[in-house]
This record gives sequence, structure tokens and C-alpha cells, in this order.
Amino acid sequence: MNIIIDVVSDTVCPWCFIGKRRLAKAMASRPQITFDVRWRAYRLDPTVPPQGLERKAYLKARFGDDDRVRQMGESIREAGRMEDIHFAYERITRTPNTLDSHRLIRWAASAGVQDDVVERLFKAYFEEGRDIGSAAVLCDIAAEAGMNQELVARLIAEQADVELIEREDALAHQMGISGVPTFIFANRYAASGAQEPNVLLQIIDRLQDEASVVSSA
Repeated sequence: MNIIIDVVSDTVCPWCFIGKRRLAKAMASRPQITFDVRWRAYRLDPTVPPQGLERKAYLKARFGDDDRVRQMGESIREAGRMEDIHFAYERITRTPNTLDSHRLIRWAASAGVQDDVVERLFKAYFEEGRDIGSAAVLCDIAAEAGMNQELVARLIAEQADVELIEREDALAHQMGISGVPTFIFANRYAASGAQEPNVLLQIIDRLQDEASVVSSA
């Protein structure tokens, strides 16, 4: 049995990183099923300029006082530790525009390394503090995943697939998705938020049971 999972996500969303690890645990619990995971673009804040913004100023403008930001960060760090993610907010100096990172994810699908690139983008930003809005950083990540670095650099410079990403982002909003990650299973069931593996497994098992009923009919 094969199950297609569309994951609507943004590359600067910490809960999307956590959700990715939890989804991996759920899928590993069902080795008899093959999964086709497709990462879909969602931009939490498309108003961030192409060059990004200074992170501390951005967070203050968006969320208010430092205590609130600190509390949010600690709860995320704790959840991350449970998934072997080590959030290093002290290393992050800029909040990037994520359009180009979503373009890279799209191209990575054609190269057969989409999951790897998504993982590397999350780790680069949240654990290493790299600016994933930078073309140079994106090209480095592409090369690390085995993609053609020169081709990626040219595609970024030529603004390839910008409209496609904007359209995919707009479609997610039109579908009523207001938070990420959102997991869509076989175009039939959806789960919003960084759900625990057991919650995702309930949906996977339901799809498996439904497929068994159909095959035995």
C-alpha cells in the first residue's frame, strides 16, 4: 500500500521541524506501507523583504515584549529536545524571506532529494543559524544534498518558479489552512499542527483499514 502525504509547511516554522520528525516516527512504525511525502509551500509572513530582517527587531514587532518571545522559545526548545532537535536561537541573526527556500524544495523533488533538502534547511536555520534566505546558503545546501549547485544558482538568479510557489501558497490559504504544519493524507484526511506520532498513526491506520475493505469487497 502507498499513501501520499502532502505536508504544508514553512521553512522558518519551528513546529514544522518538530512535525517532520514526528511524521518520520509514525511512518517508521508502519514499514509495510510505502509513503510518498510531498512538501508544499506556505509562507507565514510573505511581507518579509527579500533581504530579510534583523531577527530581534522582527520578533519584537511581531510578538511584543522579550519575555513572551523567551517563553515561546523555551516551550519550543523543550518539544524539540524530545525529537532530537537542538534549537539554537542565539545563533539566528536574521529572519529570512522564505520564497527562495521553497523554490529549492520544489527543485529538490525533481532531483529525488526533497526530504533531505527540507531536513537540511531546517537544521541550517534552527540549529546552525544560517541565513536560508541567502542564495549562497541555498546553493550550498543544494550541493550538500547532491544537487547541481550551478543549476540551482542559475534558477535562483532567473527567478524560476516564483509564480508557482506564490500560487501554491495562495492555494493553501484558500483551502483554509491558517497554521502549519498541516498534513494531508491521500487527499482525504488532514491533521493540523505538530501532532504526536500516535495521532498521525490513527489516520494512517484508518486509510489502511479502508483499503483492506475495498480489496476484500
